[in-house]
Amino acid sequence: MPVPSELDPKIAARLKRDTAGLVAAVVQQQHTGEVLMVGWMDDEALHRTLTTGRATYWSRSRQEYWVKGDTSGHVQHVKSVALDCDGDALLVTVDQVGPACHTGEHSSFDADVLDVAP
Repeated sequence: MPVPSELDPKIAARLKRDTAGLVAAVVQQQHTGEVLMVGWMDDEALHRTLTTGRATYWSRSRQEYWVKGDTSGHVQHVKSVALDCDGDALLVTVDQVGPACHTGEHSSFDADVLDVAP
């Protein structure tokens, strides 16, 4: 279960969380603009991300925090975080070291591109 946080109250007040207290975090490569992955953050994960410069997420399946790269070595060095106009999503711009996807793909969106009708 997510824990209480020291996230700046001014930032926390702007967040529109889902019923689990989470906000979607879209992760983008800094220099190319490529979307690498989508993760989930609660107030504490966002606080840790902003104060450490390392992308920290809430794992919905494991019900725990995880810092990208602590296990795999595929670190995300955070360059900026932006809140969307509705307050229900974050854009996390990173310098990605190694693949972003747990399958070894560079991006979580590399492996299964769907056909779109013309």
